[in-house]
Amino acid sequence: MFKLHEIREMIKLIDQSSIQEFKLEWEGSKLSIKKNLAPVVETSVPAPASAAQPAPVQVQPTTVVASPVPDVQPAPVAQEQSAQAKAAETAPADDANLHKITAPMVGTFYRSPEPGKPSYVEPGDKVTANKVVCILEAMKLFNEIEAEVTGEIVKVLVEDGQLVEYGQPLFLVKPE
Repeated sequence: MFKLHEIREMIKLIDQSSIQEFKLEWEGSKLSIKKNLAPVVETSVPAPASAAQPAPVQVQPTTVVASPVPDVQPAPVAQEQSAQAKAAETAPADDANLHKITAPMVGTFYRSPEPGKPSYVEPGDKVTANKVVCILEAMKLFNEIEAEVTGEIVKVLVEDGQLVEYGQPLFLVKPE
């Protein structure tokens, strides 16, 4: 059986990603999460207080169905994606010669092993293929991400604590 905090964390991660539908079967339990595909219409009329509360999570013995919180609006995600697209357009042409270390999963990006500790790597640092460069946290599991190549870290592409998606570039490395 899934714990409520695990379900909430999965809903949060999926809501912040481009995933539209997620299904998981584990130890006899099933979890299915679908995003509301209906467009969000903003109005200047304030919503009643009861509309600001999240939709209830329906729990059955072997199935959990969750719906997104009604007051979640996709505009900030769209703005963030457009900012990332603009940054990619303005990137120099020499980025084609650089290796991108990408996220192997959806999770929260951390540059250091613990808060207050130094970052694993900084721009200008030399790395080897098996050197840990960051941690991705997904569902309270901390996964060490390795450099994959030997070279020099040129740029860190994401902020500490930022949610990243599968395949999103994290670092640019100048291979040796």
